[in-house]
Amino acid sequence: MLNDMVLVIGANGQLGTVLTTALKERYGDGNVLASDIAKRTINTGLFEIIDATNFKLLDDIVKKYKVTQIYHLAAILSANGEKNPILSWEINTKTLLNVLEVSRLNAVEKVFYPSSIAVFGQNAPKENTPNNAFLDPETVYGISKVDGENWAQYYYKKYNLDVRSLRYPGVVGYQSLPGGGTTDYAVDIYHKAVIGQEFSCFLKADTKLPMIFIDDAIRATIELMEAPKSQIKIRTSYNISGVSFTPKEVAEAIKKNISDFSITYNPDFRQGIADNWPESIDDTKAREDWNWKPKYDLSAITEIMLEKLKEYYQQAI
Repeated sequence: MLNDMVLVIGANGQLGTVLTTALKERYGDGNVLASDIAKRTINTGLFEIIDATNFKLLDDIVKKYKVTQIYHLAAILSANGEKNPILSWEINTKTLLNVLEVSRLNAVEKVFYPSSIAVFGQNAPKENTPNNAFLDPETVYGISKVDGENWAQYYYKKYNLDVRSLRYPGVVGYQSLPGGGTTDYAVDIYHKAVIGQEFSCFLKADTKLPMIFIDDAIRATIELMEAPKSQIKIRTSYNISGVSFTPKEVAEAIKKNISDFSITYNPDFRQGIADNWPESIDDTKAREDWNWKPKYDLSAITEIMLEKLKEYYQQAI
């Protein structure tokens, strides 16, 4: 493990920010290379500006640092993707193919590819959606993720490239602002509550969606990547589940701590996206294959989110 050199592509995003820190704690600062299309003040330690659509640049960086693991997190998310479908498809698909091919050519040992519950559509069961459910997404983000899952499995079967993947539900975390996903209301709502603003929700009050706390999401990612190769039985992507809830339930949980919090419901185009997604996820395969188990429920998530965001806004004053 100490000889590994880990590259994180998309290190500035919601997941990438926290995952990069967690990987540095495990592998050491000098063994984790963060990258994104721009450098930010949070980027300490090794960092390279990488546009993953540039094959040669990516190849040069992997060779230069002798990369052994790649976490490829760069993507345009569901809601933003619908604003420019062609660009979203180009970025989401081309970057993954570049990562897979560069990894094959340079004998990279492991690749992580994040998929999403966006792969599911109307023909998947809404409750306890199984890992092998029919995939018929209606967003370009979901389509690109299905495409990516199949490419991941192809590179494993054809080239024995060890690609591993998780289908993330909505990720709730306090370390970064929402990034253009349909489940992002579950982050923004806590920000509005802490700063004393009314929250206008773009989903209906009773829209139930699967979510996962950022700490669980990061732990699941690392546990998957560190599991013995023999335990990884699914080479498209594993379902993982945290907790499912509605906007109304989040608001009620917040009001237990901030009694005057106010929410209104003004559904927009994202309601149509959410209506095609599962309400709950069956992650039995992840539990069986590599012992996955979530730790955080809505009450625990709310407590931590409010505490951490209060600290953040107090420091910003």
